[in-house]
Amino acid sequence: MTAKSAPVIQRIQPDAVIPSFQYYWDATVTWVQGNVFELSVAVGTAIIVFVALSWLKRIASKIARESEHRAHVKSIVARTLARTSKFFRVMVSIELVNQIANAPAALTHAIDILFTIAIVTQVAIWLREIILGMIERRAGEGLHEHETLQSAMVLIRLLVSFALFAVAAIVILDNLGVNVTGLVAGLGVGGIAIGLAAQGIFSDLFAAISIIFDKPFRRGDTVSYDNTVARVEVIGMKSTRLRALTGEEKIISNSKLLEKEITNNTLTLYRRVTFVLTLVYQTRPALAKRIPEILREVVQENGAQFIRAGFNNFAASSLDFHLVFDIESDDVEVMFRARHDIGIAIIDRFAREGISFAYPTQTTFTAAPDGHMVMPYAPPAPAPKA
Repeated sequence: MTAKSAPVIQRIQPDAVIPSFQYYWDATVTWVQGNVFELSVAVGTAIIVFVALSWLKRIASKIARESEHRAHVKSIVARTLARTSKFFRVMVSIELVNQIANAPAALTHAIDILFTIAIVTQVAIWLREIILGMIERRAGEGLHEHETLQSAMVLIRLLVSFALFAVAAIVILDNLGVNVTGLVAGLGVGGIAIGLAAQGIFSDLFAAISIIFDKPFRRGDTVSYDNTVARVEVIGMKSTRLRALTGEEKIISNSKLLEKEITNNTLTLYRRVTFVLTLVYQTRPALAKRIPEILREVVQENGAQFIRAGFNNFAASSLDFHLVFDIESDDVEVMFRARHDIGIAIIDRFAREGISFAYPTQTTFTAAPDGHMVMPYAPPAPAPKA
């Protein structure tokens, strides 16, 4: 088995440098002298193209500066075009000259390499601006998420830039004939290592981005999860801070919060309230029939929406009636006031109608040996004779 020998890199002989430059110079002079007309047309066209691209970049920069909303499509397109580099504009013009005037093979090869570098790099820059612009546009509807987005954009911009320019470098090297298999494998292994090391951080970061984009809740909303009811104060890159109704501050990681079933009470169109009314068994049937209509009148007089009311159950010590009504407001305070007013109005109306509320009671009946019911207490003593 023969060992593979390492490729031998030939040394550049100093004596060969000058003749090589001389060869390329002579070839270039001969090309220029033989294609004067084509070169004149090509150079003129290239200047026009360069000036047009520069004018387009200047107009785009002006539009981007004067735009009031960065999230608008017009502003995103303008910022993208404003990022057109001078190197790209120059190489587009030179490539145009090369295509029209048929430059020598050696010069064409050099121009093709530079043009490939210019166009791949420029496309990466444009894609970065478009992606970041669309991220800002998607999250631009939130008024209070701007600070969170600005904090997250630092890392998002870094990740997007690294990914795009890594792909651009691989494309450029591949077009230059470099074997990029090892480079791609190294980037893959490095990415996996970084992802495993910072798994928790990236999980919370992407959860924060998900909250900003999907908007299950926003800053100022009142949400419920598990046994907690709280108002959202800050949506951070790693955690969300909430203020519970009892006053304490709740801090929970974004990834853990999204794993829970969240109820956004702020988006509630109405608040439904249910009362269970327990009445004594001595309530007359005719009066019991009128209770649903009485309850309807009380609810409507207090500005709420009556849903239903009626008899529900024979309980151990009461006749149970259910009342359901809606408060057309998403404000918890409004619901509390309306529920209080309707409850007091029911108490007042039942008192005027002679309807009594029941409470847990137990009546004992005593029977004599012969089965006749007797009083469970001694009869009153007779009055003394006069």
